[in-house]
Amino acid sequence: MQVLAVSTDSHFSHKIWQEQELKKMVPGGVPFAMLSDAGGRIGRVYGVYDEDAGVDIRGRFIIDPDGVIQAMEVMTPSVGRNIKELIRQVKAFQHVRATGEVTPAGWQPGQPTLKPGPALVGKVWEVWKPDLIPN
Repeated sequence: MQVLAVSTDSHFSHKIWQEQELKKMVPGGVPFAMLSDAGGRIGRVYGVYDEDAGVDIRGRFIIDPDGVIQAMEVMTPSVGRNIKELIRQVKAFQHVRATGEVTPAGWQPGQPTLKPGPALVGKVWEVWKPDLIPN
């Protein structure tokens, strides 16, 4: 798995952000590359470049080894993202790819998975008991 952060900020801004903010939140700073998308070429490809503001809107994309986007989320800057959910989704996509099984909503590693097929129809409830109310 490879993680990349991309924004229209310069690599100088990324360096300052890493040194002045991220290293104080994450020991050693974020352990992945931060790329500059000056001019928004990458953002345009993924549909997140705001032409009027000249910036990439906050988004995240999970792209499989074949280059296919498996998931995406685009958020306004005023709403924070959930890194634990991102990591959970990456693990679920990796599990699905490796096993051919499917993971129900909220699945965590070690929990039951579902085997797709006609035998599953009308019986998901027997296998999966989601915790619908967050703590």
